[in-house]
Amino acid sequence: MKKIILGTLIVSASMLTLNAANYAACAGCHGQKGEKKALGKSAKIQGWAVEKTVAAMKGYKDGSYGGPMKGVMKGQATRLSDADIQALAEQISKF
Repeated sequence: MKKIILGTLIVSASMLTLNAANYAACAGCHGQKGEKKALGKSAKIQGWAVEKTVAAMKGYKDGSYGGPMKGVMKGQATRLSDADIQALAEQISKF
């Protein structure tokens, strides 16, 4: 029984770490809760709707979206899968 509980806790902690790690790469510029304008140039992303974040990230990825931060964000977005983008968007919407 103890092994099952311990295993469940480890898996749960790993999943939380993965979700936190996704946004961790964003926090340096956007703030811990999306409350900052990245490098003083972008919009605050705190509380953005899932659809808005997904559209923005996919636009950065394919080059069809972005202002002054377009080049920086393209590099960030291209490494993300659609599932990663969806997970980030859901996390950002809850800030």
